[in-house]
This record gives sequence, C-alpha cells and structure tokens, in this order.
Amino acid sequence: MGNLDDPRLRFNYRTREHGTVPMDNERDRFQWVSEVAYKNVHRIVARGYDTTELVEEGYGLTDILFVDFQARIPTIEEDKMLNYVMVCMLEDGLSSPANISRIVASGKTLLTQAAGSSILAFGHAYGAYQEMGKLLEGILARQAKEGKPLAEVVEAVVKTKLDDPALGVSGLMLKDPMAKRMIARAEKLGVAGKYVSLMKVIVKAAQKLSPSPVDIDLLGATAAVMFDLGFTPEATWGILAVTRAFASGAHYCEEIEREEHVRLGQALTPKEWYDGPDDRPVPTLEERKTVAKAMEAQTPEEWKRIFLERQKIKGSGWAIVEEIDDPRRKI
Repeated sequence: MGNLDDPRLRFNYRTREHGTVPMDNERDRFQWVSEVAYKNVHRIVARGYDTTELVEEGYGLTDILFVDFQARIPTIEEDKMLNYVMVCMLEDGLSSPANISRIVASGKTLLTQAAGSSILAFGHAYGAYQEMGKLLEGILARQAKEGKPLAEVVEAVVKTKLDDPALGVSGLMLKDPMAKRMIARAEKLGVAGKYVSLMKVIVKAAQKLSPSPVDIDLLGATAAVMFDLGFTPEATWGILAVTRAFASGAHYCEEIEREEHVRLGQALTPKEWYDGPDDRPVPTLEERKTVAKAMEAQTPEEWKRIFLERQKIKGSGWAIVEEIDDPRRKI
C-alpha cells in the first residue's frame, strides 16, 4: 500500500494500533513517504530541487515537468522540444472534448467542471499513447528476440494493424504538415532517437501495404517524440491531457461570454435537427393489438430479418458493432 512498508518508518503499518490513541514521542504520526516532493512553510521541493529557486534561476514549466517525471534537469534542446509539443497539442479546434466542455458550460457550471468533463471525453487514453507505447516497445522486443531485420518485423506487425487507429499512421493529416514538422523539429534539435527512427520505418511499411494514401499523423509524431524525450506513455497522456484542458477552459469562457445563455443546460431542439420518422398520431389502446410489434421470432431466419430491420433505426444501438479485444493477444 503506497510507501507504508518503507523500512525507514519507525513503526509497522500493518500491526499498528487501531482506534484513537494518545500521541507521544515514541509513536510516529501517520505519514505518506514520497519520492516526488515535500513541502513545509519555507519551501516546496520536487525531486530534491527547491521549486522557488528553480523559477528564480529562470527554469520554467517544461523544465519542472522533466524534474517531476524524470528527476533531472533537461537540456535546452529537450526543453524547447517539449514546449513545441505542448503548444501543438494545446488546441484541437471544435473537437468532441471541446464540444463537451461547451455543453457542460451551458449548464451554468464552473470552469473546472467543464475542463474535467472535456478530459473524460478524450479518445482512448488520450490519443492512445498507451497503445502506441505497447506497439513500439513490442516491435523492438520482437526484433531483439527474433533477430530479424527491423523492417521485416515492422512490416509483419503493420500488416495486421493497418486499420488500427493507434498505429500512428493514417490518412488524417495528408494535407496538414503539423505531424511531419514535429518530427523535423525533433531532428533539428537533435532530440530524435530510436522511437522517431522506428516511426519512420512504420510509416514506410504502412505506405507500402495500404491500398489508400497514408502518412504519419499527430498521434504517431507526438508519441515518438515524447518517448524519445524520456516520458512514458502514461506520463505523456497526463501531461498533454492537462495541456488540452487549458484549451477547454477557453471554450468554456467563450460559451459563457458570447453564446446565447441556456438556463441550466436546457434548450429547445429545432425540428429541422430531427431526422427520424415523420410526426404520427398516437394509437389508442384498442389499436395497440394491430400496430404493436415484438422482437420475438420463431425461426433463425425470422430473427435475422427482425434484427436487420432494427439496425436501420438510427440511435437505437442495434447498429453498433462491439469488438472486444483479446487481452492475451500479443504483437
């Protein structure tokens, strides 16, 4: 449980006294031992560095992110690269998270609520950085184990993952240079490493195997650069999710200040936004016997016919195909 088994504690947490007991000089107060930080009335210390002294010396937010997550001072080039990535990821336009932030804002909520809801609307682990991490590490581990050329291993993996949104290669950014510029920036600053190199091999294999044009997308570029900077997939998700929350806050402010106020989130829906069946009269209970239909079938063929009819009803959920990934699957 956390650090409560730390041998530096003067008591055994699991055999401690229960209930209310008087404090004395022989008994330690309950405490949480952390390798990340401590604070008192004089200072806040992160990984041994006094944060006030860091700021006074000219170090900034991105420097302290390296200190917090990697317990080290970054090089100037690494600091510039993380700044570049965070600015690129700050705003995603009118995306689903931004829309969620605005919807929650219209309900007369706090900015923190709207920003929090937007984070919950981010895609799988925010851009699937965890999936990207497993993919890249899996490729490198497989190549080391099998001893085959890297390009051969990559091609075998990509062949099974062409349609995977977590591949980092797609047709999303064929006309948008941001992803390629991020890779070029990392190379110019000298911080590109094995993950950027591996991502290039993946792009090459995908372009060879894909029936339609594809190129590196922002997921692939960001993941490769952040991993080369030394951040784990989990840290990448945490850092960039909070970064995007700032943009969600801006959407909140605009919704409150500029858009028509909706009281407690309730608004009328115009008929032109409705694309279901035309208006129709409500049948009487006597007519119910002739108009009601049940989802009951007597034969497999009849069940299939009814099921296919249900799939045509928009918003019913019948058209959703649930694909459950086998956790035992290995790259």
